[in-house]
Amino acid sequence: MGHVKGIGGFFFRARDPDGLNAWYRERLGVGAGCSADAAGPVEEWSWSTAAGPLVFAPFKADSDYFPADRQYMLNLRVDDLDAVLAPFREAGEEIIIKEEWDDPAVGRFARVHDPEGNPIELWEPPASS
Repeated sequence: MGHVKGIGGFFFRARDPDGLNAWYRERLGVGAGCSADAAGPVEEWSWSTAAGPLVFAPFKADSDYFPADRQYMLNLRVDDLDAVLAPFREAGEEIIIKEEWDDPAVGRFARVHDPEGNPIELWEPPASS
């Protein structure tokens, strides 16, 4: 029997796909032609990610963990939350941080939204010991 080895893509509808692709590449370094490792391979159609944990979790339909008018929330694993948030701060964009989200055993969290209002959770896992 074969085994699923990971997520191969994340597809969603957008009013302006080209503009949103550019925003994700420029703001977060995510998307086609990007690599999580500066020295890593860059491919035209894919994003080369770093290996690590991925949480796959359906939520109750009435969850208030992310906006009720959205069917999903993208969670991106980051290595330096403050550095990743810097461009959002410089642009004066909303950043949501709540003390109750952070846990030394799980990591630090922040929320931002892309230009089309899609929620993005940024997660900095705890440093490995």
